[in-house]
Amino acid sequence: MTRLKIEISVPDSHAEAVIDALHEAGAGRVGEYARCSSVWKVTGTWQALPGSQPYDGEVGAVQHSEECRIESVCDVEQAAAIQQAVRAAHPYEQAVIHFLPLYEP
Repeated sequence: MTRLKIEISVPDSHAEAVIDALHEAGAGRVGEYARCSSVWKVTGTWQALPGSQPYDGEVGAVQHSEECRIESVCDVEQAAAIQQAVRAAHPYEQAVIHFLPLYEP
């Protein structure tokens, strides 16, 4: 079974909603434990380009904002459903959700 690490950056105001969506879609199972995740404070940086509708900031301006980095795990077969659930709960126009393969000997 291939396992993936999930990384998501989200504004503090939406962290709990994204965590709930993540785990309701099946992420965060580790042995006999559920809803396993870590949350880190990070600073996100972006520049909205013409045609975008940024959640925070203005088109053309470089923006810096405090965010939460949420990390969890899932099976590769769950990734599509988790991605869909997280995007539905995430406020950003382009939510970045990283799925990284884990080496488990």
